[in-house]
Amino acid sequence: MLVFLLRFLPFWVREPLLIAIGSLFGVRFGYFAVSDHDLGAAGFAVVFLLFTAIRIHAVLRALRARRNPPPAAPAEEATVDGGTQAQAQAAEGQAPGPGTPQKEPHVWGQAVAAVAVVGAMVAAVWAAPHVLPSSDDSTARPASCPAEEHKELPQAYQQTPRPATGDELCKALNRPDLAQLLGTPGETVTSVSGTNNTAPLTGGKVALPEAEVRFGTYTVHLSATYNELSTAQYVKFMKFGNEKNIKALTVLDRPAVLASDHTMKINISLGTDGSARPVEQGPLARTLTVALDQKDRGGYYEITVWSTSGALPDDSVLVGIAGRVLPAITDMPAR
Repeated sequence: MLVFLLRFLPFWVREPLLIAIGSLFGVRFGYFAVSDHDLGAAGFAVVFLLFTAIRIHAVLRALRARRNPPPAAPAEEATVDGGTQAQAQAAEGQAPGPGTPQKEPHVWGQAVAAVAVVGAMVAAVWAAPHVLPSSDDSTARPASCPAEEHKELPQAYQQTPRPATGDELCKALNRPDLAQLLGTPGETVTSVSGTNNTAPLTGGKVALPEAEVRFGTYTVHLSATYNELSTAQYVKFMKFGNEKNIKALTVLDRPAVLASDHTMKINISLGTDGSARPVEQGPLARTLTVALDQKDRGGYYEITVWSTSGALPDDSVLVGIAGRVLPAITDMPAR
């Protein structure tokens, strides 16, 4: 590119281009030198600005030579100054040698064209990052569900209809609009998980897949219990437990219930005496339990939301999440 500018472009196109390019890089490196206190950038800025000053000086000399052409040289000096005159004529874009004066180029037209070319180059450089796909792999991306490992599922997952797996719950819960549904748009998922568990105290006979999505503000936990306990029976158990603010409702034409309870906080750090610290009460959580089917013949989904600050979203938020997440589960029973 530089060779093309120096060898093939006319003087009145080449010089304005070099001045514009030198000025652009000089100012840019000067900005980096001031903002980042970079001595290397300051050196480059000086080099480009000095180069630009030299080109401006050459253009001014050529303009003065045009406006004030030198008197004709005497015959005895023609031989001595012939080479110098030829170089000056070449610098001004004229063909060397005597004869009828050639038509002068349109200086200002060429200058405008040069500025237009520089403007197009600058516009292309500015637009490239906005048009071309970014190749920066360090850009933070939302966490995704872990790759499904081809492990043999517990025997409880072999029943008919087949229970959903932890991977299926994870994919249904980890929605792009989950943060917006929680009322915290703009938050990015920090971690996700999905497990194929079985319910405790059942001898591995009841499938209990689980999934969890964590944000900076809230954590959302989704589980499905494939037992014979109806939602109505489950509400009776709640009243004997520590659940608070129990509220019955209907979600997706299925019996549902809202309840609050504290999570558990387990500290695994050891004290100086080598004994583990006891289990503590964690922040309050709000849980929405929805029956697996409209007739409430047993089994239920649970969506639980909590935050480390103890703040909870409105109940309508959990209902909205259930309305979007539960229908997306691959093998959600439609009984």
